Amino acid sequence: MSTVEKSDKIEQQRLSVFKTYKLYVGGKFPRSESGRVYEVTDSKGKWLANAPQSSRKDARDAVVAARKAFGGWSGATAYNRGQILYRVAEMLEGRKDQFTREVADAEGLSPSKKSDTAKAAAVVDAAIDRWVWYAGWTDKIAQVVGGANPVAGPYFNLSSPEPTGVVTVLAPQESSFLGLISVIAPVIATGNTVIVIASENSPLPALSLGEVLATSDLPGGVVNILSGRTAEIAAPLAAHQDVNAIDLAGADDVLAKDLEIAAADNLKRVLRPQPVDYTETPGIDRLTAFLETKTVWHPTGSLGAGGSSY
Repeated sequence: MSTVEKSDKIEQQRLSVFKTYKLYVGGKFPRSESGRVYEVTDSKGKWLANAPQSSRKDARDAVVAARKAFGGWSGATAYNRGQILYRVAEMLEGRKDQFTREVADAEGLSPSKKSDTAKAAAVVDAAIDRWVWYAGWTDKIAQVVGGANPVAGPYFNLSSPEPTGVVTVLAPQESSFLGLISVIAPVIATGNTVIVIASENSPLPALSLGEVLATSDLPGGVVNILSGRTAEIAAPLAAHQDVNAIDLAGADDVLAKDLEIAAADNLKRVLRPQPVDYTETPGIDRLTAFLETKTVWHPTGSLGAGGSSY
């Protein structure tokens, strides 16, 4: 038997290594605490993978991780946050082929068709560009929404934005990657930490994003990614006393109403679901949605009998 024939025989006997998708919590990759998984299929019902089905315990663990990371992340300079976000974009650029395949599967595009592959690749390119766009805003948003206020009296009156805290985000159900990036990046760009509930039917791009974040400079716990039944995971997070805000982008009208009621218990900020074209330039609405404004009064003091001040 020739070397080529032996090589062909070995190739035929080889079994593919299927990927085991895991949650991303606190910079680590745990399996679901419950041990449950659910099948993820493409638009034609073809099996793609088993995704972990998060439990209430997983949700609570994600809150703990996000709260622990908040002090360091919110205290970092805006320039430093921008550099870290840009590093994530660099890592995404290096894994475009993988995300193109996953987006094609998630959004009903055929990898065997060049036109569909091109569409999926365009979505991935747009998602990376969107991440870079938000990275550039980290040290600029304060100049837009903050500033010095004119007041009557010998005072400096300064307003500056500060992050709200721990934010839960329900990722868009249909836009599995571009929509996902569009709701995560603005939250962390402004210094918040986030718990993301991935698209229920198309969670694989989100779970793979966790692998990119883990190998970038992003501190563990800044982004935590859960997969599973959206309503099951969102309910305890909406009611959690240590979650400060919730973005309902991926909730339907019925679920959104229930979560708003639960979120009212500790006066969470709530961003209601609304029709969004994620291919359009996003503006700064999501950047400002989870910012608080701190205003400081500082006496200027008087110099001499003339009453001049500095």
